[in-house]
Amino acid sequence: MNEQTYQPGFLELTVLSGILKDPVIAAFRTYRNGDLSARAAFLHELFEHGAENNFAEYVKEAVVADENAFSRACAAGGNISPYLKRAYICDLTEIGRALEFSSPDFYMGKPSAPLMSWDEKAANLLYSYYQSSGYGKFISSAEFCWTAEDELVPVRTPSALSLSDLKGYEHEKAQVYDNLENFVRGLPYSDMLLYGDRGTGKSSTVHAMVKNFFPQKLRLVEIAKENVGHLPKLKSYLSAIPLRFLVFIDDFSLSEHDDRISSLKTALQGSAEGHADNVMIVATSNRRHIVEESVSARENSMHREENEQELLSLSDRFGITVLFSATNKEEYLGIVRALCTEEGLLLSGTALDAIAERWALLRGGRSPRRARQLVDYLIARQKKDKPIEL
Repeated sequence: MNEQTYQPGFLELTVLSGILKDPVIAAFRTYRNGDLSARAAFLHELFEHGAENNFAEYVKEAVVADENAFSRACAAGGNISPYLKRAYICDLTEIGRALEFSSPDFYMGKPSAPLMSWDEKAANLLYSYYQSSGYGKFISSAEFCWTAEDELVPVRTPSALSLSDLKGYEHEKAQVYDNLENFVRGLPYSDMLLYGDRGTGKSSTVHAMVKNFFPQKLRLVEIAKENVGHLPKLKSYLSAIPLRFLVFIDDFSLSEHDDRISSLKTALQGSAEGHADNVMIVATSNRRHIVEESVSARENSMHREENEQELLSLSDRFGITVLFSATNKEEYLGIVRALCTEEGLLLSGTALDAIAERWALLRGGRSPRRARQLVDYLIARQKKDKPIEL
């Protein structure tokens, strides 16, 4: 290509250099920078990623989702360095210039909000966007997991439950809601332990609450109970991110003398070392005292009181404990009726109550989980126009 007629593409990006790792953008850069033999490789990546109908929108999505110094600073609020902002605007301008390109092979298109241009106005709009929505992977993902390798990974299929899907336990949900509202508003809050029988909706309540407070920049990070020893490191990592995080330990229990006890104590409120204003720990368990006392400790009367105090000291570090007790007959039937009405099922009255009780008897008891399973079964039978067989 003649040097005189050469049109620059992505020559240099500073703040936004991370988008050049995207295979479609990388191939476009090579092609746009004058390597005409790269056309086939670019079109291959373009079609593989479904970006041929609006390539500018694809680039916009990569820019908005990029984790960089500008997006992090915007999410934290406050003043942005004029040097950083100028470099970011220069990158946007360079991208916009590279996209001034037409081809019969694909449609360039136009980007949509929040980045509808490639100039200073766009940078100002992105400042507000990042400040209200977070940045990078935190924009679109509400739930993450902390791996054994100490990496934060988005959950591909998070819970779809909302608060309106959860029937019953209004008092219990209100306690959790109130504490989380305090947390996202920057008011005094407490770590929480939700305990009680299995199937009562402890975990579902946590997931639904996070979905409810997502617009207030609340995100969930689940850590496996086997990795609780990594909690102090996780809290330290999250403390530097300008969002609020609910660190979730599901179905948690410890055995006496477990070396993870000290890590949990350090991470919970009450330890200056473990404190982080933007992190709340929430655990669910089937027992009030999450440390299971050994038989020998219970039989040793000399140290029994000391052991009991030690067990209580860990549970008490959760400032709020909420009991999700087993549902009685009327509560269980009320949940079944509410779900059936919501789903538009034809069954009702004494016939539905009899089926619900039969279902609970066959499956080991009454609970919100059993109610949901029954209603899912009834939906399938009704849609297939088949009789109920229990």
